[in-house]
Amino acid sequence: MTTYATEQPRRETLDATQGPTVVIFGTDWCGYCRAADRYIAPALAEHPRLPVHAVEDGRGRALGRSYRVKLWPTLIFLRDGVEVARVVRPSRRQEIDEALATVTA
Repeated sequence: MTTYATEQPRRETLDATQGPTVVIFGTDWCGYCRAADRYIAPALAEHPRLPVHAVEDGRGRALGRSYRVKLWPTLIFLRDGVEVARVVRPSRRQEIDEALATVTA
């Protein structure tokens, strides 16, 4: 199960990353996040070297606002700090696999 960290990386840090990175926004208590985890966890497990930041989102959380996150979970796929794909409330694994293929290509 995905655990969402209360400590968030700074947007400037994510913008400066090199290579692929995934940022997941949600909360531990969110029903949509728990339901989507059955697709998220196995998809990410196939990419063990891929940096993943699962961060708690909500009121007063600037990082989620900077990416215009509205619904949870939202997965942002970055390459060299630039968003190349986004998956919101995945309802099947294929959505995540396609985004992973885009960011890891």
